[in-house]
Amino acid sequence: MVRSTGLLVVMATGVLLTACGGSSAPERADVAAGYADLVLDSYETSIASATAMQDSIQAFLANPNEDALAAARQAWLDARGDYSPTEAFRFYDGPIDNPEDGPEGRINAWPLDEAYIDYVEGAPDSGIVNAVDQYPEITSSVLVDANENGGETNISTGWHAIEFLLWGQDQSPDGPGDRPVSDFTDARNADRRATYLTLTTQLLLDDLGSVRDQWVEGGTYRTGFLSDPDTAITAMMRGIGALSAGELAGERMAVAYETRDQEDEHSCFSDNTVADVAGNTGGVRMVYLAEGSDGPSLSELVAAVDPELDSALRIQLDESASLVAAFPATFEAMIAAPDGDPARAAFLAALESIEEQGRMIARAASALGLTITVDV
Repeated sequence: MVRSTGLLVVMATGVLLTACGGSSAPERADVAAGYADLVLDSYETSIASATAMQDSIQAFLANPNEDALAAARQAWLDARGDYSPTEAFRFYDGPIDNPEDGPEGRINAWPLDEAYIDYVEGAPDSGIVNAVDQYPEITSSVLVDANENGGETNISTGWHAIEFLLWGQDQSPDGPGDRPVSDFTDARNADRRATYLTLTTQLLLDDLGSVRDQWVEGGTYRTGFLSDPDTAITAMMRGIGALSAGELAGERMAVAYETRDQEDEHSCFSDNTVADVAGNTGGVRMVYLAEGSDGPSLSELVAAVDPELDSALRIQLDESASLVAAFPATFEAMIAAPDGDPARAAFLAALESIEEQGRMIARAASALGLTITVDV
């Protein structure tokens, strides 16, 4: 499962708060309803681009060539861009990461030990693709059962499994992986590799669809979510607070900054991690400001009780987005740069801004009569 720290304690007080000299607060039920619509629309968008990715992958496998592989890779990048903001809908045991049956671990788990899937430098026989005796047939059940079997880096499904199968290992300090087309034509186990890519792409779509279905009108989770507005608002704040501080600033950025290890980069095979960070910060902003929703926002709720805090948090969201947009190099180049290098300093500035953003979200929750403890 994706490593995360983030929110440790969440408690809703149920206290009705009004502004002192500020504008009247919107109804919490309306904020929650707008959020539910936003979640549904975001997953619909993600599924649409993931379906387009599947089409590109199938076109490549039907006629493997350089242009088709480039198109499939671009389709992955496009689909990843639509998925990344949806991570703001995590961290409150919702449909995607419910501890009993949430599919998040099949969708986006990392870090991934690529040798668990396919050959790597120095180990030409490694991985499920090449383990013909152990896995005579590669099926969806094989891939699902293998995911995280025997260790958290034994990832066999999801975005990063697809990414690795499209790009291969990233052996370059200044570029992505460069898996050859021949891996899908005349290389050993090319047919098994193609089957693997086909099946794991379909599994991703199935899992995204299962999450989306819980948010449709009348969906089981959505109905319960909207039945208790205080708990719903708590979950919304929890999601963006945990993503900001514990997961993004902590697990995904601080760990890589400290280790300088490319293996701690989220989308290391495609070198797409800067875009991942931008998508995550964009998702936090989207939820807090209800961007793309017709309903009122968390920002309006907070402004009604503490307008100065709301203004400061909105400024912090803008600062985080601006710092990420101004990254001067790839993720791996920034974390590997020596101390004092401007690129490494730019990375640290963004990390600290996103971390502070998480703390401010916790203070905003407190202003609403909610308690969220953020581990940073």
